[in-house]
Amino acid sequence: MANSVVGRIKLGSQGLQVSAQGLGCMGMSAFYGPPKPEPDMIALIHHAINSGVTLLDTSDVYGPHTNEILVGKALKDGFRNKVELATKFGIAFIDGKSEIRGDPAYVRAACEGSLKRLGVDYIDLYYLHRVDTRVPIEVTIGELKKLVEEGKVKYIGLSEASASTIRRAHAVHPITAVQLEWSLWSRDAEADIVPTCRELGIGIVAYSPLGRGFFSYGPKMVETLGEGDFRKHMPRFQGENLEHNKRLYDRVNAIATKKGCTPSQLALAWVHHQGNDVCPIPGTTKVENFNQNIQALSIKLTPEEMVELESIASADSVKGDRYSAAITTYRESDTPPLSSWKPTTSI
Repeated sequence: MANSVVGRIKLGSQGLQVSAQGLGCMGMSAFYGPPKPEPDMIALIHHAINSGVTLLDTSDVYGPHTNEILVGKALKDGFRNKVELATKFGIAFIDGKSEIRGDPAYVRAACEGSLKRLGVDYIDLYYLHRVDTRVPIEVTIGELKKLVEEGKVKYIGLSEASASTIRRAHAVHPITAVQLEWSLWSRDAEADIVPTCRELGIGIVAYSPLGRGFFSYGPKMVETLGEGDFRKHMPRFQGENLEHNKRLYDRVNAIATKKGCTPSQLALAWVHHQGNDVCPIPGTTKVENFNQNIQALSIKLTPEEMVELESIASADSVKGDRYSAAITTYRESDTPPLSSWKPTTSI
């Protein structure tokens, strides 16, 4: 690989190996303002792969569908076999409204749709993006297990799942990775979910490790957000919450200055120092930001620096929830018992 900074790690205990840092592709197509120019994004994905970042993260809901199509185009001409391709399903858009679905028929239809859009015959890591609380998790995972047996999926993952849901899922088929928000200002998963993953040998994929850009640009980022950027509506970026959270950024920035790196590199290095079972997937749409992100892998933090960072970024030092109330997280992911499911149940 062109850049020796990016090493490889084992993700989970089922055999999947990925780059130590991945690339979140969502912002290229959706949620963070208008879609970015396709040729530029394909060039960025190719640059990432050539730099050693081979775990690409997308979802059928990004767009919807347009991000998978973009990633699929980037994987043509010999790039498919150089990457670990991760996508997600479970959030369906029907008549402009989102609905979470995990029933077997939908699992299968979603997988077929993603394979077609991505232009591939298998998905390396297929996540349940959000848990359907009407369907026992065993039923959803049971259908995913069939897709593994058919060779359409290599490894199964969960996103925003509670510790109890992870345990139940893992009992049906080994879960390779759990995707969760983990950063200096999102540390709630450390209490229960991270220890559960480690006990079961499940890898951890940390999304939004830069606090959705907060540790890259600081509070002034909010002033630059365009129409259609859903960060404008997130509680942490609102009024008094933002004023309070600015202090966290200022203190991280001060440590970064002393360390001779950027605050985003420091924040990312902190996630990397959580363990060799953790793969952060910062997203970007700019080559220069990507290059800066992978340099975080070469930053070494002393135990004293880790203690200092964690003391200023304790779990209760941030004001505002991660999402608005309309978006479900692992806190709302427990499902009914398997005994309650009738195979004829339709959703």
